[in-house]
Amino acid sequence: MELPIKEPYLSEPANDVGTPQKQRFAGAVLFLLIFLASAGVTAIYLTGDVTPAPAAEAAAAAEITGPNPYVGLNLQAQSAYVLDISDGHVLYALNPDVQLPLASLTKVPLTLAVSSALSPDALITIPYDTAPAGSAERLAAGQKWKVQDVINFTLIASSNDGADILAAAADDDIRAQYPQAPAQHATLWRMNKFAQDLGLTHTYFLNDNGLDISTTQAGAYGSAHDVAVLFAYAATSAPQVFGGTTRGGMLLTSSDGAHTSAFNTDLALGSIPGLIMGKTGYTDLAGGNLAIVFDVGPGRPVVAVVLHSTQDDRFTDMKKLVAATLQAIAQGR
Repeated sequence: MELPIKEPYLSEPANDVGTPQKQRFAGAVLFLLIFLASAGVTAIYLTGDVTPAPAAEAAAAAEITGPNPYVGLNLQAQSAYVLDISDGHVLYALNPDVQLPLASLTKVPLTLAVSSALSPDALITIPYDTAPAGSAERLAAGQKWKVQDVINFTLIASSNDGADILAAAADDDIRAQYPQAPAQHATLWRMNKFAQDLGLTHTYFLNDNGLDISTTQAGAYGSAHDVAVLFAYAATSAPQVFGGTTRGGMLLTSSDGAHTSAFNTDLALGSIPGLIMGKTGYTDLAGGNLAIVFDVGPGRPVVAVVLHSTQDDRFTDMKKLVAATLQAIAQGR
């Protein structure tokens, strides 16, 4: 069985992502980091679960100055997680394994599944209007859009119709790649296979967009730890696919000359330095979710996750995590 963690999924990248050797190296490094984080080998600053050897402890004490910026951090979120992707070190953890609704964070594994099957330059014919005529954010029936443009529209505007259109467009190609995929909803099956292959034991998807199915059942579930692993993989394996999420908005043009806009739902966007990718999520069951990957220094990406906050407080919570993380890194933690 081919494990996605060892090879990038993007079949025909829109931009250069390096040689196959570099891609395999990045996948192998991430596999090691995920193993370390999942196995609990790395130290959690907040709890200090791992006791270093005396020599290492002395060296660490000599480098770290000032109080731990994460101690006493007041978040509205029920769960949060901060992971240094470069070395697998867990910087902060709040109820990291509690299973919670994911809402539109689900659109990241959807994008991974779609980009593993379709070229970014392949054309999708839009099957129906995603919004009334005259709406600024609208894909109209009959228009032809590149896959990457529909991905950008879906991620930036957090469009549920965009997610459904992408999933339907990729179904046949995914089924052709994986004969074991079901006759219907092959993209959804592929999303769950991603979760399985990445070892995300608290994560599964019931639909492709993350919308609540009922007043008691969400469209997807996962933990803050699992979301961190998922976003770390996405940012490492296909950064160009998710690059649009760093922008406040985009003006998109279809292959037949139609125009539409996408406005970012991340209100904390301007407060996050070195942003690599991010995604919001909100439903009645999920509350407010937000996950980001940002660079705290050259070649030192960090993923931060906030789950089950409020619609507004998720942005405040993330700003607090980002500020604490930058301070922790400056202290040598």
